[in-house]
Amino acid sequence: MSVNPQVGRLDHVHPPEQQLFTPRTPRVVAARRLQRRREREQTGRFLAEGPQAVREALAVPDVVAELFGTPAGLDRYADLADTAASAGIPVSALTDEALDALTETVAPQGIVAVCRQLDVPLAEAVRRGPRLVAVLAEIRDPGNAGTVLRTADAAGAQAVVFAGEAVDPYNGKCVRASAGSLFHLDVVRAADPAEVVGTLRAAGLAVLAASGYGETDLDDLADADTLARPTAWLFGSEAHGLPAELAEAANHRVRVPLHGRAESLNLAAAAAVCLYASARALRPGRRRTDSAAPGTRT
Repeated sequence: MSVNPQVGRLDHVHPPEQQLFTPRTPRVVAARRLQRRREREQTGRFLAEGPQAVREALAVPDVVAELFGTPAGLDRYADLADTAASAGIPVSALTDEALDALTETVAPQGIVAVCRQLDVPLAEAVRRGPRLVAVLAEIRDPGNAGTVLRTADAAGAQAVVFAGEAVDPYNGKCVRASAGSLFHLDVVRAADPAEVVGTLRAAGLAVLAASGYGETDLDDLADADTLARPTAWLFGSEAHGLPAELAEAANHRVRVPLHGRAESLNLAAAAAVCLYASARALRPGRRRTDSAAPGTRT
């Protein structure tokens, strides 16, 4: 099964080679520009590369604007091409060279989507009553940011906030590192991290600043059931951590205990530990009733 690039519908015969979109085809040229942040900001669109990202994007109504793929890629992922075509989304076949122009990986998987950005205003995300939020303050590394986003999704968070001069969540490397989680939760971009902290606290969330120098131990918070309430975790940049004034605005400054000889954890690992500690504390039915005997289930 393949796609006629002129009409964007599925055919059973591959189109002739000369009909495939090339790197010079205007729609390919326009899509390639989305690799630049300025173009993403101006158009409100971005690229999602590979079948996992495309599958998750197609599951959200009105997110995918166009689907590109090589004939082999569209055959391999015919279910995705069929889903897109059935939704009225243009499906365009292109050459291997055109696909290479649209992708940033060494071995692209044959399919890429142009997507509409998913930003949710902070006020709207808060109105939805989130119980777990990750705030990425000034985090610049797209791989780390995408990994934290994926981890937040896995831990059951409802929103991730990119605050201040943080990386663009629609950066190609960030999108790939999120492994589709970008499409699962509220993505918020906010200019002022201090305002984000104030808004979250005013909404009743405890704001916990992750810091290697925090005066509060994560295990102590967990033992005291402090984590068993709606919580926003505040994570700082890889190189400099959180600014002192931002950390002071949080309810607690929390360090992850190091039981071995490692000097520290990297950002993604520390975020995973903190978010999963909250996820466990927030899980319904976690706590043992006073009347339950030790070792019994409640």
